[in-house]
Order: sequence, then structure tokens, then C-alpha cells
Amino acid sequence: MSLKQMFDLFPRIPNDLIALLARIGIGTIFLRSGLLKLEGWSNGNTLFLFQSEYHLPLIPPELAAPLAMSMELAMPMFLFAGLATRFAALALLGMTLVIEIFVYPNAFDTHAVWAVALLFLIKFGAGKLSLDHLLKNMAAQRAGALR
Repeated sequence: MSLKQMFDLFPRIPNDLIALLARIGIGTIFLRSGLLKLEGWSNGNTLFLFQSEYHLPLIPPELAAPLAMSMELAMPMFLFAGLATRFAALALLGMTLVIEIFVYPNAFDTHAVWAVALLFLIKFGAGKLSLDHLLKNMAAQRAGALR
């Protein structure tokens, strides 16, 4: 196979596959973080992190900790299902920006990779292997039947 033939194959990579990998990959990152916060909730470790290390402006640690944990547990479920994907990705992109700006500003390389996956999902959606796609098709069929 020549180099040109190989490069000609790249555009054939399905966006639906990229979207699925983005949903699973970024969802797993946030879910694991949420599960760690949940595990540390009972012994106070999660709240301690928000009080001592995660210095967020405007939001007290007692509110930020459960809010972050619930977002990290809920939004990945939407991504995995491909349901309200763009909104879930937008919420996680917001969290990523907060983490980059206020918590770990020296981790731009990691957060940029997260942002790319989330921006892909915001721009292109969940792809065909998703509830978003199924619901869109059902709505289109219903609209067609009403005409």
C-alpha cells in the first residue's frame, strides 16, 4: 500500500466511531473522578480536597464538592447513552475550564485533550450509535406521519 493510498483511507474513518470513542473515553475520565469523590465522601476526604486544594472562587467547598461529584457521576451516563450529548459535553467542558483555570493550571496538555473530545461532541453530536440519533429519527417519523 502506497502512502497516498493510506492517506486516502483516513477520511473514511466514520465520525460515528470517533463520537462513540469520544463519549466513552471522556465519560470514563469524569466517571472515575466522580467515583473517587463518592468513595472519599464518607471519610471527609472529598470535602477536605475542596477545602485545601481545589480553591474555587465564589462557590464554597461545601457546595462545590457535592456539585462536582454529582456532575461527574451524572454527565458520563448521558454521554454513554448518547442522550442530550451536546448538553452533557458542554457541562463537562465548563468543568474542564474551571479545573484548568482554578485547580490545575499547569495541566493544559491533559485538559486540552479533554476539551477536544468534548468540543467534537458539542459540534457533531453523539453519532448514529446513540439515543440522540434514535430520538431524532423517531421525531422525524412522527412529524412525517402528522403531515
